[in-house]
Amino acid sequence: MFSGSSGLGYLLILLLPFLLLVFIIVSQRRRAQQIQALQGSLAVGEEVVTTSGLYGTIVELDAAVVTLDAGNGTTLRFDRRAVGMRASEVR
Repeated sequence: MFSGSSGLGYLLILLLPFLLLVFIIVSQRRRAQQIQALQGSLAVGEEVVTTSGLYGTIVELDAAVVTLDAGNGTTLRFDRRAVGMRASEVR
């Protein structure tokens, strides 16, 4: 009597985790592309926030290292991948 609807129930049980997994993968890919675009467009003089939460102004850039002025003349060197966002993007 319920055999038709239970087949649909099994399909939903199998389909929902798959859809969730696809959503997570697509979201991660989109975020990775955004970060890659940000890191490729960094320029000296921009105020940024590192992934650890440090605010600073870029004073020097090369292919792998960004040097930030954290204030009062304090300069810190970070791996370029540690820059998480521009300070103007902080909500």
